[in-house]
Amino acid sequence: MQKILAYPLSALYLVCFGLTLLFFHPIQWLANNLFGYPGLKRVVSVLNFSLMKCSHIIGTRYSFNNPYTLPTDRPLILVANHQSMLDIPPLIWYLRKNHPKFVSKIELGKGIPSVSYNLVHGGSVLIDRKDSKQALSQIIKLGKYIETHHRSAVIFPEGTRSRTGHPKPFQTTGLKLLMKNAPSALIVPISINNSWKTLRYGKFPNGLGSHITLDVHQPIENTGNLDELIVQIEKVITTGVHI
Repeated sequence: MQKILAYPLSALYLVCFGLTLLFFHPIQWLANNLFGYPGLKRVVSVLNFSLMKCSHIIGTRYSFNNPYTLPTDRPLILVANHQSMLDIPPLIWYLRKNHPKFVSKIELGKGIPSVSYNLVHGGSVLIDRKDSKQALSQIIKLGKYIETHHRSAVIFPEGTRSRTGHPKPFQTTGLKLLMKNAPSALIVPISINNSWKTLRYGKFPNGLGSHITLDVHQPIENTGNLDELIVQIEKVITTGVHI
């Protein structure tokens, strides 16, 4: 019965989602051209809050659990597991004071209203998974960017989304490069739960009634021992993932 109900609600959600992206696209362009980065950033924050509200149509709820005061006067490296695209709006909204930027696949840089514009103009980087040299250079660029501007880099070291919620082994190269090129960055592990359930039937319809939680763990200083740090970070994040 729930899956039957999921079809019309998912269709309505996708229409709302698409219209929201279309609505904010020219606003982003205008804000960026009139006010520069500060204007674009404010619009992007509101956009992602709006996308979260759209997902209420399919019964999705969000809880962001952060008992720590994250600094805004130094860079952060936000490291999280990845379960669905619905991981991204709450990270942007709840951590908006820290200016999160993403390591995204190059295919997202064209043709998607609002999303592509922000990725290209907002400080994130686009990597070509078929070109390792290009991908590594872009991650280095992001590390230097957050180090200079005291912003945040979001990285999903699993590489791809987990379709069952079970964490995949970390691919460590990108995270190491960020840590090397943003040596003053505070590392913030985050465990994401239940967003995979919105894809329990595949791409369509969406699963209904998912309660997505994002749990921020104790921030970790970069000691310079990168291999040891990554083992620690992965253990903290995977321990916080509940299936």
